[in-house]
Amino acid sequence: MSAELPLIGKIIFDFPTVFILILSLLALVGGIAVIFVRDILTAVIISGIVSLIASILFLMLGAPDVAMTEATIGSALTTIVFLYALKRVKNKKELNDD
Repeated sequence: MSAELPLIGKIIFDFPTVFILILSLLALVGGIAVIFVRDILTAVIISGIVSLIASILFLMLGAPDVAMTEATIGSALTTIVFLYALKRVKNKKELNDD
């Protein structure tokens, strides 16, 4: 008798699995892009997109309550607050330069 690992050789690549893998890779690439991008506005927008991807992943993995929370707080509200703060900082910088 040989003991087999349950998932070795039995991974099923159906549409939801492939879609989850693609979204996970996009979130990973977006997270790395936020680190290396030079423009703060671009970093905030990419961060919001990564958060939106995370909410889609939570929905596909069967956690709709977490998905809704991530979409509203993580993606929408946090991005809006960051954009507002960025605008305020730029306005103060322009006033100080005059």
